[in-house]
Amino acid sequence: QVQLVESGGGLAQAGGSLRLSCEASGFAIRDYPMSWYRQAPGKGRELVATITTAGGIINGLESVKGRFTISRDNAKNTVYLQMNSLKPEDMAVYYCNAKLFRVNYWGQGTQVTVSS
Repeated sequence: QVQLVESGGGLAQAGGSLRLSCEASGFAIRDYPMSWYRQAPGKGRELVATITTAGGIINGLESVKGRFTISRDNAKNTVYLQMNSLKPEDMAVYYCNAKLFRVNYWGQGTQVTVSS
């Protein structure tokens, strides 16, 4: 059974940092591309970044380049999103995603709130 459990969200001040974690179970993250998405109130879900099986990184948002970094620890079966220099516009629910055999799996999401 595939499960994705996010953690690490919360309240941060503008300019601050948070690190999100996504612990996976039921499959090995090293075998599939893993992504972080976010959804702000009233907006659609948007891709933040993807880490490929080869460790390559695809940035989905120009606005987070140089500030957000996706990474993974295969031994812990966990994907991370390090978010630095947070801005109020980064406020959203952040979701972990795994695509296995063309099926998308999602975590429950973790709220990130940024105060100005």
